[in-house]
Amino acid sequence: MSKPLPKYIKLEADRVTVTLTKPSELNGITQDQITLRAPTVRDVRNASQIAGGDEEVRELNLFASLAEVGVKDLEGITYRDYTRLQTGYFRLVYDDEL
Repeated sequence: MSKPLPKYIKLEADRVTVTLTKPSELNGITQDQITLRAPTVRDVRNASQIAGGDEEVRELNLFASLAEVGVKDLEGITYRDYTRLQTGYFRLVYDDEL
């Protein structure tokens, strides 16, 4: 049985929306949510190629691509909000039973 979703996550079949604890500037606009679309195999492969073996760089590039924001924008959010984004991503891409 899967764990209940945290209140800050809105999960849909093809996307996840994460509410931030603090509004952040994304693409020049102050926002209190980030939406990640579901990744394709191509998205994951492209992020891996850009990263050259660095897992942090791979994840940042992947999340930036899925959210359609710049890597610098993601680097500017609080670490707490980044961990929320990670949680949302893993709930989106992994089987419900995990």
